Amino acid sequence: MKGNEKLIEVLNDLLSDEMTAVNQYMLHSEMCAHWGFHALHEAIEKRAIDEMKHCEWLISRILFLEGIPNVSKYKEIKIGKTVPEMITNDTAAEDGAIVAYNKGIALASEVGDEATADLLTTILGMEEGHVDWGEKQQALIKQMGIENYLATQLGGEAE
Repeated sequence: MKGNEKLIEVLNDLLSDEMTAVNQYMLHSEMCAHWGFHALHEAIEKRAIDEMKHCEWLISRILFLEGIPNVSKYKEIKIGKTVPEMITNDTAAEDGAIVAYNKGIALASEVGDEATADLLTTILGMEEGHVDWGEKQQALIKQMGIENYLATQLGGEAE
């Protein structure tokens, strides 16, 4: 099914955002594992896997619309040097994703592609959940202090 060219362009831009997020989150996850924060490692790794699913869904939709997925374009990856920086950077990326998905949903509806709008709405809900998680972590750090927060993130040793 031939899709709207502008919508395919937006889907490719969203794909670029998602591929960037996968890389950023995977590095943050592995840094946390390296530092011994295994609970945080698992939580961030789960978010990276969610972003990989988003990539898969976007690629599939672009192909269905007879577009060519651009899997070589990345945005700036913002690596945190500390856990609070990681959470701040990741939450900021998710905030940007929410804006981009809302614009994509509006365009999809405008061009009469409700299936694409539905897909983007599903992803948007997941991104909102990621922001909620990040904001909760930031609130915990503020309330508990960074040392107490990090103590809760040790978890069991990774194998």
